[in-house]
Amino acid sequence: MDNEHEWAGVFPATLCPFHADESIDVEGLKTYIYELALVEGIKGVTCNGHTGEIMSLRPNERAQVTKAVRKAVDAANAETGRSVKVITGVSAEGSLEAIDHAIAAKEAGADAILLMPPHHWLRFGRKPETAVAFFQDVAEGADVSIVVHQYPAWTKAGYSLAEMLEMVKLPQVKMIKMGTRNPARWRWDYEQLKAAAPHVTIVTCHDEFLLQTLVDGCDGALIGFAGFVPELMVEIVHAALDADLPRAQRAQQVVAPLARIVYNFGEPGCDAHQRMKVARWLMGKFPSPHFRRPVRPLPEQDIQRIREELRAVNYEVVR
Repeated sequence: MDNEHEWAGVFPATLCPFHADESIDVEGLKTYIYELALVEGIKGVTCNGHTGEIMSLRPNERAQVTKAVRKAVDAANAETGRSVKVITGVSAEGSLEAIDHAIAAKEAGADAILLMPPHHWLRFGRKPETAVAFFQDVAEGADVSIVVHQYPAWTKAGYSLAEMLEMVKLPQVKMIKMGTRNPARWRWDYEQLKAAAPHVTIVTCHDEFLLQTLVDGCDGALIGFAGFVPELMVEIVHAALDADLPRAQRAQQVVAPLARIVYNFGEPGCDAHQRMKVARWLMGKFPSPHFRRPVRPLPEQDIQRIREELRAVNYEVVR
């Protein structure tokens, strides 16, 4: 895939700042997004994902976030002359609700939605035709560009290759955010999907083994870590996509200790996103460390550990 393809490259999954009273810090959000969108090599920003705490946002707040992100990205695009995209997450339990959220996202300025599976599937599973029909319903009902959010293969909500091969037949599907967490399956899925739909990009969301998936077959990355250290993520992703393995390995050596601070050898999740937010705040690059309930603040000893670990890898800590 050409790195200049509009749906290939680096797409940060962005954080969402809150005030101490849990209200959205709209101005802080705009500043953060504007700075991300200015980074050379960033192709789009993704708000209202899990990194952006979508599950804690009310429906109207999701549209509010999208509008703020759109304004910030437009300001950056006007300055750089680039066309950074806005993708916004949609999480709903049924097709009608998902269509409503998708239409709201489009009206708020999103170029595409990141369509998550209904979360009751995690408990009860679903038939293959139901999974495909969900995408057909939203594509037809909202007529918006769609990024498929592939969940881990060990969940009941993860899509099979056969299901994804049906999804990529929809003209609205532009990208698959591949999160199978199954390295043995990665190359086969990539090759089969690219053969069936070469125009649909396959991007990794595997922050915890990023380089492996990039080298194995990939068109880019949609990852939370790109909202934390965007320049580093652009370097490692583009080095891998350019088949410059020594350069990618050098970048990985810089990324690895930071990834251990945030992910602690685990998968991306709420705890990791909270550590990421706190770390960027400690570096003076995010307006607040606040998460919404029911998540509680990090204990002071954990914050101090992050502070010390950042200093140990020569990152400036201002708080």
